[in-house]
Amino acid sequence: MMLSEMRNLGKVNEEKLREVGIATPEALRAIGAEGAFLQVRELIDEGACLHLLYGLEGAIRDIPKQEIPPTRKKELRDFYDQLP
Repeated sequence: MMLSEMRNLGKVNEEKLREVGIATPEALRAIGAEGAFLQVRELIDEGACLHLLYGLEGAIRDIPKQEIPPTRKKELRDFYDQLP
């Protein structure tokens, strides 16, 4: 499976992930949503938004990002809000 075939990810996000060295779904799962998001934001897209973070989490869980459990969504939001 290619990254762009995962839920919530398309060709654009696949390319961003590949640019930071995350080339497979397994690599994305290993680094986690927050780790992948930080790499994308720090290395190639300083404007990466909360929706990308939710999309990464949904891709890892294989669910639409709208179905991320509220407690996890809050954790992700808190993580995003503490970023500089």
